[in-house]
Amino acid sequence: MRYFFVATIFSVVFAYEKDMTFTVPAGNTECFYQKVLPNEIIDVEYQVIDSTHGELDISFQLADPVGRIIVADYKKPENAHRHTSTLNGDYRFCFDNSFSTFSQKTVFFDLMVETEDSSDKDYDDDKEMEMESVAKVKDNVAAARRLQELLSAHEARDRNLAEDMCSRVMKWSLWQIAVMLLVGITQVFFVKSLFQDPSSRMRKYVPNFLSQ
Repeated sequence: MRYFFVATIFSVVFAYEKDMTFTVPAGNTECFYQKVLPNEIIDVEYQVIDSTHGELDISFQLADPVGRIIVADYKKPENAHRHTSTLNGDYRFCFDNSFSTFSQKTVFFDLMVETEDSSDKDYDDDKEMEMESVAKVKDNVAAARRLQELLSAHEARDRNLAEDMCSRVMKWSLWQIAVMLLVGITQVFFVKSLFQDPSSRMRKYVPNFLSQ
């Protein structure tokens, strides 16, 4: 079990954000917990960026503090969910790789818990409006940073797929070359044997017997 320790970003939208990349061994399940208040918005996105064998997929579950399953994905490469909490407590995020016998999965996980402040405000002076504008800019910068992290995760997954494909092509090519060499040598041996005298071939293999 792991717990998130995240920083608070104070702005028009009060948000807790955490992103991480971790591995889930074959046959195992990794769970994380995050404390959420009622009416807060849980925004979660994940994707499998690497796998030692087989497909890039993982099962995912989101459960509330009393254990009720809110979201359940089975063997998906990536997905995103948004949920408004109704209970106060620790919400559970589990990544299940128990269906894999040998394949270890590398998963990128991004979590944001946010509470939107009331948008209907009466501004008494210009200073409060300026603070609101700065807060909006700060929120937009945080959103842009999160998008960049997600794009980086996509890039890492595509790079891993390309490297795995290149490795498979290289191994297959080496096997093909080995088979071609073996077939070529065998053909040369048999063609050469067609032009040899049968008695000389027998004499070559059993010279002592023929000399008697």
